[in-house]
Amino acid sequence: MKLSPSLLAADFARLYDHAREVEAEVDRFHWDVMDAHFVPNLTFGPPVVNALRRRLDKPFDVHLMIDDPIGYAPQFDVRADDSIVFHVECDCDPSDAIEAIAALPALVGISLRPATPVDRLFPYLDRLDQILVMSVEPGFGGQAFLPEALDRIRALRDAIGKRPVRISVDGGIGPRNVRSVVEAGADIIVAGSAIFGQPDPAEAARRLREAAEG
Repeated sequence: MKLSPSLLAADFARLYDHAREVEAEVDRFHWDVMDAHFVPNLTFGPPVVNALRRRLDKPFDVHLMIDDPIGYAPQFDVRADDSIVFHVECDCDPSDAIEAIAALPALVGISLRPATPVDRLFPYLDRLDQILVMSVEPGFGGQAFLPEALDRIRALRDAIGKRPVRISVDGGIGPRNVRSVVEAGADIIVAGSAIFGQPDPAEAARRLREAAEG
């Protein structure tokens, strides 16, 4: 299990400080990029993510909750072990978005809203490195975990089979439910409030990992 804290839950005035505070306890960093169109919120853009990319060593997962991933993906200064994840519901052909991200080069991921059938992703499994399962409605942090996400994770794990596609899960995950998410088939746990919303984020990350590993 890999842990990827969501900086959406961090203090935006202290993003670097918060990231450094937990860096030794985590495996990746998750960036929720929102355009106020695809979802009703506006967050980070390429200048912020790129500035931190130059100063942090751990890989980034850049989650594009935007209408135009093809136009914006090349603006991120990603490394080969970073991922760029777009939504299958965006205003573009998923095959074109996959091709654009793979050319950067970066790891390619697709996400889907809780109401989107998981079989929408099946035609692209051979071309993906990662799937991001949203266990809340995308747009805002601090929401409650949707338990039906567990069945969606299992269905995707069965469909993936032996393909080297990692499943990441984002939304409402904390010490009480993280083990069930991992047992359902998640490879990467994204957590925001459960880490940065706690008095000691580094200790919270350690406890979340311990809970995930059982």
